[in-house]
Amino acid sequence: MENKRIAIIGLGYVGLPLAVEFAKKFQVVGFDINEQRIKELRNNEDVTLETTSKELESVNVASNDVLNSQSTGLWISNQLEDIASCNFYVVTVPTPVDKNNRPDLTPLYKASESVGKVLTKGDIVVYESTVFPGATEDECRPILEKCSGLTYNKDFYLGYSPERINPGDKEHTVTKILKVTSGSTPEVAKIVDDLYKTIIVAGTHLAPCIKVAEAAKVIENSQRDVNIAFVNELSKIFRLMDIDTNDVLEAAGTKWNFLPFRPGLVGGHCIGVDPYYLAHKAMELGYNPEIILSGRRLNDSMGPYVAQETIKLMIKKGIKISDSNILVLGITFKEDCPDIRNSRAIDIIEELKSYSVNVDVFDPWASKEEVHHEYGIDLMNNESEFDKKYDGVVLAVSHKEFLSFDLKKYVNSDNVLFDVKSILAKGVADSRL
Repeated sequence: MENKRIAIIGLGYVGLPLAVEFAKKFQVVGFDINEQRIKELRNNEDVTLETTSKELESVNVASNDVLNSQSTGLWISNQLEDIASCNFYVVTVPTPVDKNNRPDLTPLYKASESVGKVLTKGDIVVYESTVFPGATEDECRPILEKCSGLTYNKDFYLGYSPERINPGDKEHTVTKILKVTSGSTPEVAKIVDDLYKTIIVAGTHLAPCIKVAEAAKVIENSQRDVNIAFVNELSKIFRLMDIDTNDVLEAAGTKWNFLPFRPGLVGGHCIGVDPYYLAHKAMELGYNPEIILSGRRLNDSMGPYVAQETIKLMIKKGIKISDSNILVLGITFKEDCPDIRNSRAIDIIEELKSYSVNVDVFDPWASKEEVHHEYGIDLMNNESEFDKKYDGVVLAVSHKEFLSFDLKKYVNSDNVLFDVKSILAKGVADSRL
């Protein structure tokens, strides 16, 4: 395929960094249905903080017509006709789970419909969204065929190259993480691999087929989930023994092959979601994935567990529980990142509220509007908003700002501090995982 013109479908944490990198070497149209997102990106503003204003400004062009007149650049649009002239489509929309933890492929279906409407002969569609093995060819292919009237592997082709974005990580950026690639035919697989090689300095790994690439992605995070569940269970056991879990892990870590996992909340759009995709497919095939689901149950229990242990500590100190004030520090799913998707800090908050306590949430990274829309919480993100003193504090997210946060100004003389991520010096908090 000569003269590649690339469309990136979905400009979130995954799609935007990819679009920026491709735009340094190719003509790229970034497509998203969120009008506010389009306006911000055209003004070189990225609220996800995955790209800088300088990076956006260096590749953004004023219009699609301008893009057509030059060899490289990025045009941001929410108009379907703007991607009609593209011949290489990369789908990077989210793949969440519903309230029952079943895969919700709605964004993927809608993105496939959009691409299908503009698909022409010879085009290649690559999916980066995390799915269960078989989803690209079994779920997305029929939609592309129906909407385009074209025939798979005759008129158009598919590829799968799972995203490996780590939100908030400025060291392991998109080009510095080895990329798995695949294609629906050997020839297409090489085209896909060669294209990614132009921007991925860490190199690529060409998988033998699309299903293998899909499976590789979904087990990456499932493996981490199970390992974190193990150390979370250890933290519960050692707590009963009055042993500091982190001391145990530090000692065990002196062995060369001990894996350095730490206890904590497991949320976000990857580790807290991907295992359900694999479990869903396994159960569809008649197999009950015991380890995967038990790991999920254990990790999903950690938020309520932290809240319950905090309440127990308050009771031991003689602090009245009903109508007490508790401050939760952090609501994003991880440290030093504005992403609140599938944050498990909300589990701590909801469990605390069940004890009839007043809960305030402070997070300098999160958006007030997003938090209120997603969780119905009136977030504080500036210390000037503090108007009371607290009986309990749960340090839920290890933002760097919390290392120098002067808690003494905001707590009563009798108080409890629970350090979920163990970022404070030993002995500072009343308890930690």
